[in-house]
Amino acid sequence: MRIVLSIVKWLAGLLVVAVPALALWLWLAPPELIRVGASYTAKIVCSNVFLAGREAESVLAEDVQAPGHPLLRLMRVRVDTEEGGVRTGLFGVFGEGLAVSRGGTGCAAVPDGDVAAARGAAIEAPAAASHDDAALWPEGEQVDTAGYPEIAALLEDPAIVGPGLRAAVVVSDGRVVGERFGAGDAGPERRLLGWSMTKTVNAAIAGTLVGAGRLSVEEDGLLPEWAGDQRSEITVAHLLGLESGLAFNEDYGGVSDVTRMLYLEPDMAGFAADMPLLYRPGEHFSYSSGTSVILSRVWQNAFADEEEALAWPRRALFDPVGMETAVFETDARGTFTGSSYLYASPRDWARFGQLLLQDGVWEGRRVLPEGWVEWMRTPTRASDGEYGRGVWMQGPRVTTPRDQHQDEGFDLPEDAYWMIGHDGQTITIIPSRRLVVVRMGLTPNVLGYKPQTLVEAVVKALDGRD
Repeated sequence: MRIVLSIVKWLAGLLVVAVPALALWLWLAPPELIRVGASYTAKIVCSNVFLAGREAESVLAEDVQAPGHPLLRLMRVRVDTEEGGVRTGLFGVFGEGLAVSRGGTGCAAVPDGDVAAARGAAIEAPAAASHDDAALWPEGEQVDTAGYPEIAALLEDPAIVGPGLRAAVVVSDGRVVGERFGAGDAGPERRLLGWSMTKTVNAAIAGTLVGAGRLSVEEDGLLPEWAGDQRSEITVAHLLGLESGLAFNEDYGGVSDVTRMLYLEPDMAGFAADMPLLYRPGEHFSYSSGTSVILSRVWQNAFADEEEALAWPRRALFDPVGMETAVFETDARGTFTGSSYLYASPRDWARFGQLLLQDGVWEGRRVLPEGWVEWMRTPTRASDGEYGRGVWMQGPRVTTPRDQHQDEGFDLPEDAYWMIGHDGQTITIIPSRRLVVVRMGLTPNVLGYKPQTLVEAVVKALDGRD
């Protein structure tokens, strides 16, 4: 019995020493996985609180913890509404994450703690809505879906719209013929994150610079740090087609190149540009958020004035198309996160899809250069026909094997192409049907839902009216 008591006392003494030592270690040198989780939590909560007007605890529970890594369930959040900042940490203490709001450039994770530098990338927030309240979409915000009961029925079917739906908008012949919003306070004005659909918008913005004579798709020697090595052969076209040849790990399961870039690096473009070249530019397709952020840095470098570069997306794209809710976020050093971070209302996402459908023309004004949209949706050789420049030729893969066409089993028009983002964000553009279908939600791949289900149903319903 004395031996047992001695062992218990020894273990208790060990715990007395070990627990404070572990806490001190987590405080002074938290593992990168904890830092990524804390920074991710801060960034997502910040954007949804200050851009979408949501409650922090709701965002933490629904957007961060429910679909995420088990570690995220231990994160706690503190929001400073006066300063426009969010701090997070494991149990609210360890691996502190920080994000700050900057108005028109949204929120940025600040992994190095340099808040002053991050706030230097600020521009004014979008002006109050100027649409004619009485006008039909897209000129205004009114919609009239009464004549399309079959579309309304589809959008009310959980098996068709899928789990976690936040918004669905169907646009036929330039008018909204059906829309549905998720439970809670979701609605037509709430900004939603497009995740990698941002890559398509970034490609369009690059097109506006080509149209303005500030950029060429054949331009190489793009960054000074690439001078003197084969990376100098990378062109703007290579960046747009995700065929730069640069190394980049796009795995979101832990600490990887993409999670490190988005949540541990204040200068995302600098981090991605420092990657070594694995393939000759133009010969290998690699889905890389790093490449898309480099593209942002390249087109921003076309401006001598940083503020002019920050204002360009609104001046050249969002305002002409009436995307008044759109907020394109930058990193902590002022580079637009062209891979991932554009927030806009569902109807404004639909406006962008309609712009592509209309070959880059809006109300008689050419916003994108002639032929640019056609080039965007022309599949590249390196992608084996799956990807163009910012758009996909097939719908989301989800659980589809790599050697199988993602749209197998669905009856979709051959000219359909896609914008695709993380956790169920899609916009499908079908020129032959004059159709745009927006579907946004919180729908992780593990749920197995494919939005091809919705698009197929909508096409059949509209074809049945003819």
